[in-house]
Amino acid sequence: MALLLPLPEAAAALAALAALLLVLVCMIAHVTAIKMPTLHQHEEEKFFINAEGRKEPVPTIHDPPTKELSVVVPSYNEEDRLPLMMDEALDYLEKRQKQDPSFTYEVIVVDDGSKDQTTKVAMKYCKKYGSDQVRVLSLVKNRGKGGAVRMGVFSSRGKKILMADADGATKFADIEKVEEGLKNLQPWPNQMAISCGSRAHLEKDSIAKRSYFRTLLMYGFHFLVWFLCVKEIRDTQCGFKLLTREAASRTFSTLHIERWEDSVCFPAAPDPDPCVPESSSRPSLGPGWAFPEPALQCRW
Repeated sequence: MALLLPLPEAAAALAALAALLLVLVCMIAHVTAIKMPTLHQHEEEKFFINAEGRKEPVPTIHDPPTKELSVVVPSYNEEDRLPLMMDEALDYLEKRQKQDPSFTYEVIVVDDGSKDQTTKVAMKYCKKYGSDQVRVLSLVKNRGKGGAVRMGVFSSRGKKILMADADGATKFADIEKVEEGLKNLQPWPNQMAISCGSRAHLEKDSIAKRSYFRTLLMYGFHFLVWFLCVKEIRDTQCGFKLLTREAASRTFSTLHIERWEDSVCFPAAPDPDPCVPESSSRPSLGPGWAFPEPALQCRW
């Protein structure tokens, strides 16, 4: 026979359970905490295959920039979704370059140890557009999204570096919104600034499509992010983030977390000039956030 507790007792029991879970998480974090990690790069990861099939050494973020924009696309088993995103991104970038010949770009697809044909799919774009504009970095083993992004960032040549998800969850043309947010932060202290997209305005619609269990998990995760990391930002998981080269170097040089939780490690202040949502069948960026200081990693 089920034991039914009065509402106050049930709430107290849930609060006690949440507190116990929080203590457990803190204990695990303390035990597993490590010193500042060093970036380990396998010998195979120090090169990329160009459009002619020859090996070339990857550049480093410490080299002077030679492109206006680098787009880093972390990919894991994305052979099906990657083409749609790449077609849209490259169509936009090519049109922009024709309109403004001074605009130069590169797209870096980081295959994070995929078990499918992600690298093969990405290499088709390398051969079509040339390895000066599309490069594929194949990681020896899966590092997680944070690790894949870091490898791409450290191999980039752009003055600005955009993180973009391979699933095309955000319209690529929305880069203009995060660019505007970055521009509004000028002058950049020490050339460091970060502008991030947000889809928080879509939360009500997404809740309506989720099961109660997934909604509960979502709110639980949001609470942990709010309690342990950042309190002002509603959407830390949007994979559309634009960084200046110096900010990217400083941020990812101190990254402790290589899995997907790296997205919450961008503490920020609200964008003074938020993006305006657009009507679309696909989510468009809503009010974003940006900040002019170098990002600091969260330590769990």
